[in-house]
Amino acid sequence: MTARIMVVDDDPLVRSGLRLLLGGDPEFEVTAEAGNGREAIDRHTAEPVDMLLMDLRMPVMDGIAATGELKAFDDPPAVIVLTTFDADEYVVRALAVGADGFLLKDTSPHDIVAAIKNVLRGEPALSPSVTATLIKQVVDGGANRRSPEARDAVVTLTDRERDVAICVAKGASNAEIAAELFMSVATVKAHISHIFAKLGTTNRVQVAIILHDAGLA
Repeated sequence: MTARIMVVDDDPLVRSGLRLLLGGDPEFEVTAEAGNGREAIDRHTAEPVDMLLMDLRMPVMDGIAATGELKAFDDPPAVIVLTTFDADEYVVRALAVGADGFLLKDTSPHDIVAAIKNVLRGEPALSPSVTATLIKQVVDGGANRRSPEARDAVVTLTDRERDVAICVAKGASNAEIAAELFMSVATVKAHISHIFAKLGTTNRVQVAIILHDAGLA
């Protein structure tokens, strides 16, 4: 099944480049473009897409606010944010509101395509080292205020779900979790869906933050 993708960036040249890149892959179809976050939300409401490639710094509505609104939909699309710097504080905030990963704008075409496919499969689009850095920034910035709430949330997980969640917090892919815990990838995906529902999260970074706050990662 072809994934419907929207490219959101206030620079027409960036949108054109991404459309050209993704148009060469039969698994993707760029069905919409938007120049700011509000336009992206309006277009998604009118014609839903599976994923948005979201710039962060845009007029009218930035990518953080737009991502937060999109992730509040009953059936939210996947969102990969785009940034110029990997230490950009806006990336941390975007992940905290539900973005599924991020890409640097100078990422190679091959890696951009691979990251999009990973997210569409429910895999992380962040390396373990980057995940750890982002978690540290979010947790340090919040002064661990979520710790009691995080511990209460983790208690709702079964032992097996907790094992999977700990692997997620380490940045492991579904295949790596399956190999480590001796289960099928399908079972891992089922556990992750349950973990998201129980912890009230929408992406793996949020799971990792909760596990960190609860003292399990």
